[in-house]
Amino acid sequence: MDTLTGGEPGLDPASLLAALPDPIIALDRHGAVRFVNPAAEQFLGIGAPALRGAQLTDFIVASSPLFALVEAVWRDGGSIAEYDVLLEGPRLPPRPVTIQGALAGEGADLLVLSLHERAIAEQMDRQFAHRDAARSMIAMAAMLAHEVKNPLSGIRGAAQLLEQDADDDGRQLTQLICDETDRIVALVDRMEAFSDHQPLSRGAVNIHEVLERVRRIAQSGFARHVRFAEDYDPSLPPVHGNRDLLVQVFLNLIKNAAEAVPATGGEIVLATAYRHGRRLAPAGGGQPLQVPLLVSITDNGAGIPEELKSHLFDPFVTTKRNGTGLGLALVAKVIGDHGGIIEFDSQPRRTVFRVFLPVVPRDSRQDSIGDERRNDTGS
Repeated sequence: MDTLTGGEPGLDPASLLAALPDPIIALDRHGAVRFVNPAAEQFLGIGAPALRGAQLTDFIVASSPLFALVEAVWRDGGSIAEYDVLLEGPRLPPRPVTIQGALAGEGADLLVLSLHERAIAEQMDRQFAHRDAARSMIAMAAMLAHEVKNPLSGIRGAAQLLEQDADDDGRQLTQLICDETDRIVALVDRMEAFSDHQPLSRGAVNIHEVLERVRRIAQSGFARHVRFAEDYDPSLPPVHGNRDLLVQVFLNLIKNAAEAVPATGGEIVLATAYRHGRRLAPAGGGQPLQVPLLVSITDNGAGIPEELKSHLFDPFVTTKRNGTGLGLALVAKVIGDHGGIIEFDSQPRRTVFRVFLPVVPRDSRQDSIGDERRNDTGS
């Protein structure tokens, strides 16, 4: 790759491009791939040896707007950017990206494409929104528990007294009052989970054991019609978290995915990976927390409506006919309590929820794993 080397002595441009988190692809005038960085290999799902020398049309559908942008760059020179381009190919599910193309210097025979899946600012905005959603749920839960449950108890008691002297029609109405009162109390009980300020009981958690347990629960019940696929990294360190709460989080996310996929041909992909460089700034300041362990849940459902995306983790936001809209709000709170991040991408036939979690510090992993094993055996 002589065309990508040179410059300052000891400075290797290819190494600099390899360090970038965004996919970088260099094409010659015949449309053949001359260079890809590791992020591009991961994005396309194909290794560099198979990509180099091949036509980009082998991996991206020929009708993609990407190729019109490439032609415009070759024709006009300079740099051209296009936003919200949907890329897809034989091994690449539809993914919206921003594409920037530029020639590699004057008279160059290489065109460099950089792909940006989502702006960093948008990711930050989403994380702040999710934190605010969790905080609003805590305040609302505390208020409801204090102000609503006691009056409801009195209403239910009065209805039971009235029922004793009521006729058949009156008893139906008093029973309706009791049933609705019970329903509201149950809803408030669920929301009280948000006002729990107790610190998490944490240990070393094998995330794959959590996911397998959730998958078995799902396939024995609400996800019988769904085909599951796993893409796990077996070398992952343990999560620093609460196993029961993580089971609840992923059970909720997988249940949503199972309800979103079609009745025939529905598929959910569970994947894990280690992502260096993922950090989350604590709300109260201090050292950023490393959250390198990634769990992703991908479904081939219809996607999340555009008008709900910015409010998806808010309380009482739901697309389900009988949903309460508390599930994802609770997920946001639990992940936030773990010091983690949750984000999503959604378009028709591909919705991905990504959860980034902290791992057990290296110097305390053995002790934590030993404690967990003793707990599992009841000793």
